[in-house]
Amino acid sequence: MTLDDIIKNALAEDIGDGDHTSLATIPANAKGKALLITKQKGILAGVRVAEKVFLTVDPEIKIEIFINDGSRISKGDTIFKVEGRSVSLLTAERLVLNFLQRMSGIATYTRKLVDKLEGLHTKILDTRKTTPNFRILEKEAVRIGGGENHRMGLYDMIMIKDNHVDFAGGIRQAIESTMTYLESLQKQLKIEIEVRNLIELQEVLEVGRINRIMLDNFPIPALSKAVQMIHGKYETEASGGINEENIRQYAETGVDYISVGALTHQIKSLDMNLKALK
Repeated sequence: MTLDDIIKNALAEDIGDGDHTSLATIPANAKGKALLITKQKGILAGVRVAEKVFLTVDPEIKIEIFINDGSRISKGDTIFKVEGRSVSLLTAERLVLNFLQRMSGIATYTRKLVDKLEGLHTKILDTRKTTPNFRILEKEAVRIGGGENHRMGLYDMIMIKDNHVDFAGGIRQAIESTMTYLESLQKQLKIEIEVRNLIELQEVLEVGRINRIMLDNFPIPALSKAVQMIHGKYETEASGGINEENIRQYAETGVDYISVGALTHQIKSLDMNLKALK
């Protein structure tokens, strides 16, 4: 799904057969101006998307951007000014705010976690715990906030999780079946496998043929031991039980990545307001 698809579907959902309130109250040719003003501090994300929404609703809308994606913003900052048909501005208003507020909330929380790892090599990853049909924008917001993207979906990486291992009959069987599958399709995808304890980790190390090992719900001492056992041979990723209070301790084990589902499924949108100019 592309950004154009997302905007088209969102507008169809919101407008239906017409913005009847605006059409009923505002003269068709009336012109207006409005400012997008922040009501909270944070990291701005979604300006590019907001611009595209306005122009999709009405190509004649003019937008002047004062602050760009990735910038730190404070309460009362003016992000941009829009000018055009008043009906068009009102029709686009809520969708613009929905995109900006949610994306900025994700970018803000991501930056908060990234800042906690200052000076360490560990990177923050998102997950597939995203809003259906909104994933590309939520993952873009993570990048704007300074994090990195894990796989986009089920199609761009092999990720052998605990259920795959159990259904396959074990770690060796899961890895060997994966290699056979990829070879049969002549596909080259990175392979990550999840382990639940040091015994499973040792088996993965004996089998090999993977790119990254996810160490799931490992306590910090066990995670540190696991990173030592892997010794840089494969990329390492920690997940489970990690929050903003303990994330630096997990990173100090030397793990390469920490994946945080809360980046996209437990965030609070940043408050903003589109204020009409009289």
